[in-house]
Amino acid sequence: MEALTENSNLSRRNFLKKTYQGFIGLLVLPYLKQNHFSNYADFTTEITPSHGRVISSRVDVYQSPSKKSKLISTLWQDHVHPINNVTIGEEEPVYNRIWYEMGNQGFVHSGEIQPVSIQKNPEIEVIPENGRLAEVTVPFTNAVWHPNSLHLITYRLYYGTVFWVKSATRDSKGKLWYKIADDKWKIHYYVEAIHMHLFEFNEISALSADIPIDQKMIEVRLKEQAVVAYENSHPVFFAKTATGARFIDGDYRTQPGSYITNRKRPSRHMAAGDPAAPNSYDLPGIPWVTYLTESGVSFHGTYWHNDYGKPRSHGCINLSPADALWIYRWSSPAVPFGEETYQEKIGTRVEIF
Repeated sequence: MEALTENSNLSRRNFLKKTYQGFIGLLVLPYLKQNHFSNYADFTTEITPSHGRVISSRVDVYQSPSKKSKLISTLWQDHVHPINNVTIGEEEPVYNRIWYEMGNQGFVHSGEIQPVSIQKNPEIEVIPENGRLAEVTVPFTNAVWHPNSLHLITYRLYYGTVFWVKSATRDSKGKLWYKIADDKWKIHYYVEAIHMHLFEFNEISALSADIPIDQKMIEVRLKEQAVVAYENSHPVFFAKTATGARFIDGDYRTQPGSYITNRKRPSRHMAAGDPAAPNSYDLPGIPWVTYLTESGVSFHGTYWHNDYGKPRSHGCINLSPADALWIYRWSSPAVPFGEETYQEKIGTRVEIF
């Protein structure tokens, strides 16, 4: 496995290959070999980000990839800039030393930046009766109550979130909008069609479907904050994660034990009232939810942070959207195309320790 030297610059094209295959593995799982992850490398190169969206209310920009360097400016929430380079910082935090060079602004720690792309999509007017699963492919888009009332914003939807499109309609100016069904509040809102990609079957179909269910297994290593998947006892996938933590309002640490992935939802609005969500949360479109418990503990994608490597969730196993999709597709059961929620009695074994 090729090592990364301090402050080595990486192209955008190589970013996901290096960060997900190699760098963290060198720190915490040195025995995992690069060739085990060849299939995952092919999967991730298709979604290499080109820009970064500021997640926090504000983020500091430094002259070099270090918080000890000169502070040169501030970026504000939802500002979007190109990611020119990715580099490794020399200091804390040890669990995440990845920094982004943001356009001409300077260097920002990756934990406060969501890697995004800007992709416009063709308008598709014909939506089947049971709907189509769709993903937001721009840094953010405003959902509105109705296309003719653009000032009445329902939610701001972020890159990588996933929703069920139920129909399509054109506004008075001819622009196509998708009608979204919210699975939490049982309401509907509208999103510009060009901001959403409608998934095809092959994009979310099962991975390694020929491997018997008893020959697949997932490990969640709490100390290392790592997720490793195995086929026939050989590791085929590695990802950084952020598991449950202890907060002022309670102890939400992810519990060790043996579980199975027998229930899935490709999209879930997690908000107040959910067992695994605090009262302050209102997060529509959480992507690729693979449940482990009836109380809602699950693998799922996150868009409200990019700071994997330390506990910070309310019990769930946070992953990047790309990693969550891999787990969703690879683990059992395989979800039939078009199903909004799916459950079987059996699933892939998960060991949390």
